[in-house]
Amino acid sequence: MKLQSIMLGALALLLLQSAVLAKDKREYTDSFPLGECDFASVGENQYFPLQPGREAHFNNAQCVAEGECTEVEELVIRVLDDTRDVTLAINGEATTVTTRIVEERETANGQLVEISRNFFAECAASQDVYYFGEEVDIYQAGVIVSHEGEWLAGTDAALPGIIMPGGAFLLGSRYFQEVAPEVAMDRAEHIAADLSLEVAAGAMEGCVEVEESTELDRKSLSTKIYCPGAGLVVDDDLELTFVLEP
Repeated sequence: MKLQSIMLGALALLLLQSAVLAKDKREYTDSFPLGECDFASVGENQYFPLQPGREAHFNNAQCVAEGECTEVEELVIRVLDDTRDVTLAINGEATTVTTRIVEERETANGQLVEISRNFFAECAASQDVYYFGEEVDIYQAGVIVSHEGEWLAGTDAALPGIIMPGGAFLLGSRYFQEVAPEVAMDRAEHIAADLSLEVAAGAMEGCVEVEESTELDRKSLSTKIYCPGAGLVVDDDLELTFVLEP
């Protein structure tokens, strides 16, 4: 009986390991129906609003207060009035998409760390928000020292990814947010839905959780929570404090 129990335990462990491996082997979608989209630089995706003039402020004050973070980090995300035209091949034809520029400005202990200008457009048919590239300025002591992570769809084999799907939030969905080989290959997996939480900006319901990773660094992992109407609310240790609406 003892031997049988050991064998059953070993079999259960093997099945669990097989399930984990099967999950890890599920592919991330990296090809999207761009040809079916009429793109707009202003969008209504409930988790990723593209409204010019919108400004969202984040910090990690809670993490610092709990003694788990040593630096005071702040992030400001602005949906600019500016747009950028991105030209790429869609269905074999050169196509120009007008994207909205969203600026992210990050500081640590009051010192500028990074400014990125991200290019997004929403597919009218699906409300999927596509990511077309970014410009990156990384700072040290007030001086730009790097542009690591810059990419642009239509250049060096880079293609758009999806930053946030429209319609239903399907648990288990996996897709690439950036498709820029050897430069930017961020990807997302839907891991939770119907969440309720409270941050400095207020109480939120109907929120969803996305786990982000990258092919370029297997150890890199981050978690984001988005809420209807509010968009991004939690970015790892950063939490939404307030939003300035246009």
